[in-house]
Amino acid sequence: MAPRKISLVVSDVDGTLVDRVKTLTPAAIAAVRRLGEAGIGFAVISSRPPRGLAMLVEPLGLVTPLAGFNGGVITTTALEPLESHVLDAEAARRAVGTMAEAGADIWVFAGDEWLLRRPDGPYVPLERHTVEFEPRIVTEFGPSLERAAKIVGVSEDHDRLARIGLETAAVLGDAASVARSQPYYLDVTPPHANKGAGVRALARLAGVPLNEVAVIGDGENDVPMFEAAGFAIAMGNAAPEVRAAAAAVTESNDREGFAAAVERLLLDL
Repeated sequence: MAPRKISLVVSDVDGTLVDRVKTLTPAAIAAVRRLGEAGIGFAVISSRPPRGLAMLVEPLGLVTPLAGFNGGVITTTALEPLESHVLDAEAARRAVGTMAEAGADIWVFAGDEWLLRRPDGPYVPLERHTVEFEPRIVTEFGPSLERAAKIVGVSEDHDRLARIGLETAAVLGDAASVARSQPYYLDVTPPHANKGAGVRALARLAGVPLNEVAVIGDGENDVPMFEAAGFAIAMGNAAPEVRAAAAAVTESNDREGFAAAVERLLLDL
């Protein structure tokens, strides 16, 4: 059951707010507008870099901070930094070594750059389409690992990537947060850069108590924000274990699940 009062809604983006081809639909835009008309704030949190969220600002009329890298970097809508965390350099090197040795392609996000070694690697075209900027091709990651906000292991073998995730988490321990944002992306972020911490930061910046925050998401990396917020909604396209962690489940992102959640679960109280 939803809490009696909701003052802020925080939404994941990929698999939640946008559909399978990364389109922000008219129904989703209208749902965000309806939240505003009801006096409810709206914010986004994503594994994307903040730069990869900028295209949402104008169509959604966003005024709240943007939480990128699973909450590791929070900026204004003009991409001015408010809070920022980077990986310890040694942890970053161990993450790259562990995941690469296990067969994953490696991407490094440092500053406003996306760095990779193989431009023809899996999911590069998808990520380019998603974040709407180009990667920088490098032979070695070098100094970028001293300022990395997120390192991603990428693989078309989703079961293998799950195993790599367990191994990487064991190697890094408390030095990093390790979670899949998609079945094919394994995100390594600073230890306090997870969506639970991100939602707490967004609520604090908005001056809203956590018990008045509703969250909606579809991924493994969304579960920490489910645990932090007053009310959690899982998308119908989420894995069973993610749906089980939420208080309510809506339709899939290809069936306007975000808009349905706003109308039926958040506004119809």
